[in-house]
Amino acid sequence: MESIIYPTADLSLEPNSSLWLNVTALNSTALYSPLSPIVDKFVSIFLIIALSLTMVSMGCTMELSKIKQNILKPKGVAIAMVAQYGVMPLTAFGLSKVLQLSDMAALSVLICGCCPGGALSNVQALLIEGDMNLSIVMTSFSTVAALGMMPLLLYLYCQGFDSIHKFVPFVDIILSLILILVPCAIGIIINHFRPKYSNIFRKVGVATLLTAVVVVATVVTIDIGGSMLELLAPSLLAICAIMPFIGYAFGFIIASIFRLNPSQRRTVSMETGCQNTQLASTILKVAFPPTTIGPLFMFPMIYALSQLTEALVLVVFFKCYKRITKKQKGNCQEQSVDEKLQEPMMASSTA
Repeated sequence: MESIIYPTADLSLEPNSSLWLNVTALNSTALYSPLSPIVDKFVSIFLIIALSLTMVSMGCTMELSKIKQNILKPKGVAIAMVAQYGVMPLTAFGLSKVLQLSDMAALSVLICGCCPGGALSNVQALLIEGDMNLSIVMTSFSTVAALGMMPLLLYLYCQGFDSIHKFVPFVDIILSLILILVPCAIGIIINHFRPKYSNIFRKVGVATLLTAVVVVATVVTIDIGGSMLELLAPSLLAICAIMPFIGYAFGFIIASIFRLNPSQRRTVSMETGCQNTQLASTILKVAFPPTTIGPLFMFPMIYALSQLTEALVLVVFFKCYKRITKKQKGNCQEQSVDEKLQEPMMASSTA
C-alpha cells in the first residue's frame, strides 16, 4: 500500500495553469487521494445514489399544508433557521481557527457546518418527543434555503483563510444543491399524490443513510488500510465531539430565549445540531478532485457518528428526566389524595 503523498506548496503558478492545479497547490497539507481509481469511482457513484434516495425520503415527509401553515406563522421556523445558519457555520469557523486546521481540513469542516438539517434530525426529534411538524418544516426550509445560504456562508467565512477563498468551486456546489432538490421534489410529489408509498420511502431513506455511512467507511478503510489512522487527527476528532454539542446546546438556548414551548425547544436543538452530513460528503467528493480533497470527504461521516451518538445520549437523559419527574409528580398526587381523605376523618374526630 502506497503511503499518502504530501505535495510541496508552490504558489508561484503559471498563468495558464488550470483551476484545479491551483487548488492542489494551496498548501503543504493538500493530499493526494490514497484511494484506488476503482474504489474512488465506486464511492462517488454510491454517495450520489444514496443521497438521492435519502432526499426522496426527506421529500416524502413534507406536506404542503404544513409548509403553508408555517409560512403564515413563521416564528418557529424563523428562529430555527437563525439557529441553523447562524450557530453552526460560526462554530465551524471558530473551531477551525482555534485548532489551526489546514486549509482543506478547515474547508471540509466549514462545508459540514454550513449544510442544512439532515433526515436523521426528524428521527431524533421524534425520539425526544419534539414538535414533528416544526421538525419536518424546518428540514424542508433549511434544505431549500441551502441553495442560497450555503454558497453565501462559505464565501463569507472562507475570507478568513488566505489560501482557499479564491478556489472554492461555488458553481459546482450550487449545481450539487440544485440536483438534491430534484429528488426532494419527487418525494413531495409522491407524498401528495401517493401518500401510501411515503412510509416505505421514509424507511428506505433512513436505512440508506445509515448503510451509506457503514459501506463507504468500510470500503475506504479496507482500501487504504492503516492510512485511515492518519486521517483521524486529534483536532478533527475534537471538532467532531465539540461541534454537535454546541449546536444542540445553543439551539435549545436560542429557542428558550424566544419562549418557544418545550417540545419546540427540543426540536430546534435537534435540528440545529444535526447536519446533512451525507450532502457534505457528496459535495466534498464530487465538487473537488481527489488530488485536492484527498480522504477528507470522510470527515462528515465521522462527524455523523459523533452527532448521532450525542443525540442518543441527550434522548436517554430526556427519557430519564421525564421518568423521574413523572414519578415525583405521581408521589405528589398520592400525597394530596391522602391529605384530602384524612381531612374528613380529622373533622369527624374533633367533632
